[in-house]
Amino acid sequence: MAVTSAGLLLFRELSGLEVFIAHMGGPFWARKQAGAWSIPKGEFTDEEPLAAARREFAEEIGVPAPDTDVIDLGAFRYSSGKTVRVFAARAPEFEVDEVRSNTFEIEWPPRSGRRQAFPEVDEARWTPVFEARELLTAGQRPALDALLGALDGSLGRSDAAD
Repeated sequence: MAVTSAGLLLFRELSGLEVFIAHMGGPFWARKQAGAWSIPKGEFTDEEPLAAARREFAEEIGVPAPDTDVIDLGAFRYSSGKTVRVFAARAPEFEVDEVRSNTFEIEWPPRSGRRQAFPEVDEARWTPVFEARELLTAGQRPALDALLGALDGSLGRSDAAD
């Protein structure tokens, strides 16, 4: 059965369109930038996708997602077969001082017999949309195109997320 995730992509317009993305934690991603960032998201089974996206945002970032209207950007299929449903929300006032992500455990170093815990997310920040395209995993880049399409002609309007 294919894995399904849901994520919440916050956006704002200051001097240009910015999105809030997260750097994946753990030793594999530690020294990587390009393709090592993600929309805050996670797997779900018996939840409504938007509820799962909001829950996962809180688990990965450490604070609740802003309670604001959302745009359903659709579902995006990775080459692995995994699908992520992405919602976007205008959040010009959102800031976080420190990411407090949940953790996962793996054997580290490999074949050492020792298990270590690592945060799922080790950093999150506002990023210009053109920079986010390079930073995000390949399977999530189409969500940026969907966001730009949804906002086409509405940038700067206060009702774009209504």
